[in-house]
Amino acid sequence: MYELTRLPTWRVELPHTAAAVPVARSLVRTALAELEHGADCDTAELLTAELVANAVEHSSGDAPIELVVEVLPTGCQVEVHDRNPEPPGDMSYPGPAEEPDPWLEHGRGLLLIRTLSLSCGHRPTDSGKAVWFTLPAIPQQRHPTA
Repeated sequence: MYELTRLPTWRVELPHTAAAVPVARSLVRTALAELEHGADCDTAELLTAELVANAVEHSSGDAPIELVVEVLPTGCQVEVHDRNPEPPGDMSYPGPAEEPDPWLEHGRGLLLIRTLSLSCGHRPTDSGKAVWFTLPAIPQQRHPTA
């Protein structure tokens, strides 16, 4: 008989300020290490920072933002929850006409998420929305024996 086991999940509330961005970067790295997951921590940090920065910029009020890191059988999923129910924008892969203006300081976050993640999207929640991305597990390297 098979026993259903719950996959490890790590969640934390962050303040609704720009100071949450570097904290989220550190927390996602810590979460993946604590969950003993083989995802690319550098990419996870970068994409998490983009999601948190977008949540701070595009949602109002002082309600906290929630960061959720979940281990999946094939990788990990990172979600950022905020109180704004509006969709974040086009989460599909961009076409050549959708490239951001290289002279603008903003507008690359969703492009990075779409390009560097295995999959991404958003869903409504009871209090707003969750925007998420998944990263594949990186296979452990085998070291030859002498």
